[in-house]
Amino acid sequence: MDIPSSAEVVIIGGGVAGCSIAYHLTKLGISDVVLCERKQLTCGTTWHAAGLVTQLRATRQMTELAQYTGELFGTLEAETGQATGFRRNGSLRVANNAARYEELARGASMARNFGLPVEAVTAAGIKERWPLVDTSDLVGGFWSPMDGQVNPADVTMAYAKGARMGGARIVEALTVTQILVEGGCATGVMTSQGAIRAKHVVICGGMWSRELAAEIGVTVPLQAVEHFYVVTETIPDLPRDLPVLFVGDEWTYYKEDAGKLLIGFFEPKGKPWGLDGIPADFSFDSLPEDLDHIAPHLDDAIKRIPRLQSVGMQLFFNGPESFTPDNRYLLGETPEVAGLFCATGFNSLGILSSGGVGRSLASWIQNGRPPVDLIDVDVRRVQTFQRNRSYLAARAGESIGVSFDIHWPSRQFETARGIRRSPIHDRLLAAGAWMTEAAGWERPGFYGTEEERADIRYSYDRPSWFANVGAECRTTAEAVGIFDHSCFAKYRVEGPDALTVLNKVSANQMDVPVGRVVYTQWLNEIGGIEADVTVTRLAEDAFLVVTICVSQRRDLSWLKRHIPEDARVMVCDVTSGLPMLAVMGPKARELMRRVSPDDFSNEGFPFGTSREIDLGFARVRASRLTYMGELGYELYAEAEFAAHVYDTLIEAGRDLGLGRVGFFALNSLRMEKGYRHWGHDIGEEDTPYQAGLGFAVALDKPGGFIGRDALARQKSSGPLRRRMVQIRLVDTEAPPLLLHHEPVLLDGRIIGSVTSGAYGYRVGASLGLAYVENEGGVTKDWLESGKLEVEIAMKRWPIIAQFGPWYDPKGERIKA
Repeated sequence: MDIPSSAEVVIIGGGVAGCSIAYHLTKLGISDVVLCERKQLTCGTTWHAAGLVTQLRATRQMTELAQYTGELFGTLEAETGQATGFRRNGSLRVANNAARYEELARGASMARNFGLPVEAVTAAGIKERWPLVDTSDLVGGFWSPMDGQVNPADVTMAYAKGARMGGARIVEALTVTQILVEGGCATGVMTSQGAIRAKHVVICGGMWSRELAAEIGVTVPLQAVEHFYVVTETIPDLPRDLPVLFVGDEWTYYKEDAGKLLIGFFEPKGKPWGLDGIPADFSFDSLPEDLDHIAPHLDDAIKRIPRLQSVGMQLFFNGPESFTPDNRYLLGETPEVAGLFCATGFNSLGILSSGGVGRSLASWIQNGRPPVDLIDVDVRRVQTFQRNRSYLAARAGESIGVSFDIHWPSRQFETARGIRRSPIHDRLLAAGAWMTEAAGWERPGFYGTEEERADIRYSYDRPSWFANVGAECRTTAEAVGIFDHSCFAKYRVEGPDALTVLNKVSANQMDVPVGRVVYTQWLNEIGGIEADVTVTRLAEDAFLVVTICVSQRRDLSWLKRHIPEDARVMVCDVTSGLPMLAVMGPKARELMRRVSPDDFSNEGFPFGTSREIDLGFARVRASRLTYMGELGYELYAEAEFAAHVYDTLIEAGRDLGLGRVGFFALNSLRMEKGYRHWGHDIGEEDTPYQAGLGFAVALDKPGGFIGRDALARQKSSGPLRRRMVQIRLVDTEAPPLLLHHEPVLLDGRIIGSVTSGAYGYRVGASLGLAYVENEGGVTKDWLESGKLEVEIAMKRWPIIAQFGPWYDPKGERIKA
């Protein structure tokens, strides 16, 4: 076989994602592309995909990727001459209970932000569009006319043909045996026919991706899961234009397929497959039938579609598909190896995501950064432990069910838990903590009785823990609360050039006196926020960086890749060895005085100060900061001292009303102050000025910083067209809760959307943060120029909006 010795980009895997990326690279003028397929195109998972093309996803960015895919499918056949089987026959999502209807209604409102037409339909309307369905117990549903279906193999061949037309080379029967790495950068691949050198390598290997990446120390966590569907015999009078039908609470979907009905299942407890690795010769293969596994859901399907009682089943199909630990796919440049990208682990969303994924990753390769905010699926979010086989096997069975389960606010995974624990984990459990999980860390969501923890009820309105969280917020506002924030990621940065490097990466001024804490953002070249951190100057040549736990690997990679090769700097992740507790509330100073002889007066320990103190019998770093809007201190103790520090604080605070506080309360407290959360309120497409964080920008500091020129242009261009505001539902009895992506309207016209929300117990209102846009600039006068509303689950509610916080707007409590 004649293979090239080099290429600009090598793509591993000839499924729908790999072929789409090759196609889109050529569209950008990058034609020196080689796609290596070990057997034949589509032979892994793509060939047996259902081919559903739905567009509404959980976020704006993911929806836009799916929208583009649908648009591309409408033109790809004409461009390439290769049939795709694309039909825009719409989709119906139906609900047989109020909770599911609420979820769908919130999604329909969210769709309005993205220009997606979604129409509420009654049971009669469902019957009209889907005559075979039993609607007797349905409370309603939603019709999405822009959705449809496609033939997965055909559309992949169309991508491949388009890529070849653009100059890419696609080679079948060529196995990649190893990814080549030199000096921390991808340099090509070794294949069964020899080496191919390349500037960029892309892993699109589906089920094989985890093993291929793990061989070079790269984490790409995914697990194959058995995925079932059945196909009926021909139904003579089956309408050919039937919409795709989703019945979430029965874990089923239905689509017309050449006069037959395909019924697929996303059962709540799936079956992981290939736990010892995927066979190298697996190609166009299926797995053994397991009728017992899907029988309960098939029975529900027969009840839902009574016609199935008299129709035979022609095919019982079982094929593997890759699922990730958090049910979101893996996209982007890996943090371990520069120039190595991945697009894999699609959780049965590969077909509908393929166009957007291909275009985005091609742009990322060309420009060195993603074209849009891809935080939700960025591979840098995953943790190294997540490629553990036992972990993936335990989590995978639940991941498949998450696809069709109600996407409750604060819903927690139940499998593969208890992995990362703070040194005081057992004490928190004994105190009544109900644990949530983030990046594998166990974190208290709220504290309650044994009965309350056993009777968890999720809700789009007020969950079972609503009162508990209110009590924790009041404790923090009236007395003092203790928080376990051990999960926060921490890096020690030191060396003669540490200040220079951090000043170049950070928007704020890092050259501050020893013992000062600086709040700052790390920006990209267009001024977008890559990280939101605090930096403490420990010494002239040493700093401590603190960031959120889910960004642990992402932010560390960002920092290291922006250190010049000749810089005298060492960066060390000290997260595991440096747990952090926080004490917050008006009695926090009194509590600290009881456990430490140090000076905690406002004059002796002002806001933004950090220093080592005695606490009990330990030495602890105390930083006077807050993310809750109250007087407080963050306490960093070496791991072996953490339990002693915690016990000392608990004992000293008993008569002060000291209470334990969880992360649900933290979200409420920070919302009242309008504190931004990276990944929800701020991200790669948002600048500090748009986000209201201009106070953390030192635009004129010597030497500048990454993104400085973009911010200077934005600041000089006049009133900002897009800004973040803080919104509050006008007092009503039991106002609904804001979550994210609810449309914000001015005089009936959509001007923006909510980024995050929570109930504010200290102010007694439902609150949110939102970006709004106005061509003439977002100003106070404009915000007050008409009727402001927010749309929640297809209903509109009056709101008021402002730039500042609702609670303690002057910050008097923080600096008391």
